[in-house]
Amino acid sequence: MFFPAQITIATRQSRLALWQATHVRERLLALFPGTQVALLGLTTTGDRVLDQPLAEIGGKGLFIKELEAAIEEGRADLAVHSLKDVPMEMPEGFALAAVLKRDNPCDAFVSNHYARLEELPAGAMVGTSSLRREALLRARYPFLSVRSLRGNVDTRLAKLDAGEFDAIILAAAGLIRLGLEDRITALLDPGIWPPAPGQGALGIEICAERADMQKWLAPLHDPETGRCVQAERAFSRALGGSCQLPLGAYATIVDGQLHLRGFIGGLGEKSMRSGEICGASVDAEVLGLELAHRLR
Repeated sequence: MFFPAQITIATRQSRLALWQATHVRERLLALFPGTQVALLGLTTTGDRVLDQPLAEIGGKGLFIKELEAAIEEGRADLAVHSLKDVPMEMPEGFALAAVLKRDNPCDAFVSNHYARLEELPAGAMVGTSSLRREALLRARYPFLSVRSLRGNVDTRLAKLDAGEFDAIILAAAGLIRLGLEDRITALLDPGIWPPAPGQGALGIEICAERADMQKWLAPLHDPETGRCVQAERAFSRALGGSCQLPLGAYATIVDGQLHLRGFIGGLGEKSMRSGEICGASVDAEVLGLELAHRLR
């Protein structure tokens, strides 16, 4: 097999993004020992603007536009993303070449004083950057106060430790990847607290015309995770999923059957709708679209 001489990975410069890019770099070096794999660190608009909720400044695409520009201009060959941060509609000319095996998909409850979300007293302050998490909190724990919390993982934990919040909710996978699993107070059951579509999985984005890169990245793709993420993203895409819409979806595959649970709603219990669907895993896209149709 022909080996590429060099591969350049575009990445954000947060500690978590660099961990993710380095993880893919190590996987590529194992596949292609003679290849030079470099990282191109970039700062995105989403990293720079931290004083406004993400839903108000343009959504998830603000974390990847600069990386896509680097790919389009030939400065990088690919970008590594947390799939939960990737818009449901890929921009024209770009494609997801591989989805890596999913890590822990759950949201993590993090608190220095309370063991479980259910133990928080009325008026306790919970921090999150996600409308999905905010909607779930307001629907199930209307007595809590919810405040926007932006920034990287270390910044959010520092604000919790400084006493600005009684608890915060983060993706468990990010904490685990950074060796911070000891900060996880409790995991929120994805069956009753659906995560963001693609949460816990890494996706590799390339120019759609790069057939060579698609071939080289194929060994990194995990088919089962790919099917699950396909169903979750189809569900979200059919509902116009973005940072402006609270929704969650989580799929698993058991004995060739894909089980998908999803919800969509506003910021109150009465406006929230949820449902489940099951079918052959090869029909992942159709199942996601059908569940969205039922809830719409």
